[in-house]
Amino acid sequence: MPVVWSIVVAGGSGQRFGQMKQFALLADRPVVAWTVAACRPLSTGIILVVPAGTPEGVDFGADLTVEGGPTRSESVRRGLAQVPPEAEIIVVHDAARPLASPELFRRVVEAVTHEGADGAIPGVPVSDTIKRVDDTGRVTDTLDRAALVAVQTPQAFRAGALRRAHAAGAEATDDAALVEALGATVQVVEGELRNLKVTTPGDLRTAEQLLGGRE
Repeated sequence: MPVVWSIVVAGGSGQRFGQMKQFALLADRPVVAWTVAACRPLSTGIILVVPAGTPEGVDFGADLTVEGGPTRSESVRRGLAQVPPEAEIIVVHDAARPLASPELFRRVVEAVTHEGADGAIPGVPVSDTIKRVDDTGRVTDTLDRAALVAVQTPQAFRAGALRRAHAAGAEATDDAALVEALGATVQVVEGELRNLKVTTPGDLRTAEQLLGGRE
C-alpha cells in the first residue's frame, strides 16, 4: 500500500448555504467530521484546511489543521505545503462531500497506483441535456452528453504531479484541471450518486436521509 495523505478542503464561506456548511450538524456531528472520517481508512495522514478565523482547539479528527486562503486552489496549496515529502499519493477531498464511501477512495487511489495514471477522479453520467450559451443567454451549441461526466471528489494524484501542478500558483475549480494542464494523464473512475455535495440546507436533509445507519 502506498503512503497516502489526504487534504480535506473546508475553506468555503457557505454563502449559498447561509452559514459555513462544513460545520453544520449532520446526524449530530459536523459535516467536516464525517468527511475526515471518510478519508481515514486509506490515509496515512489527513490535513484539514479551514477558513480564516475558525476557532482553534476544535477536533474534527484530522492529524493537522491549517488555515486556508482566499481561493480553493490557494487553500489546497496551503494544505499541500504540510504534506510530508514521503507521501506517494495525495488525495484532495471537499469537506462538503461527507458521504464518499471507502470503495470510492480505493478506486481513485488504485487507478493511480496500479493503472499508471497521474491522477484519478470520480465521475457520474450526465442525465440532463447540456447546452453552451453566450453571455446574452443565447444557445450556441448542444453538447453530446454521452461524452460528459459530472466530476466529484475525492481526487487522487501522484504526489509529484500535484505539487508541480500547484507550483505556478494557478487557479481552477478542481485540482484535476491543474494536473491536466501539465499534459498529465487523469483517469475517470466510477463515481457515486450518493456522494452528493452539501450546498443548500435541502442537501443537508438529503444527506441525513442517505446516511441512514452508517453512523
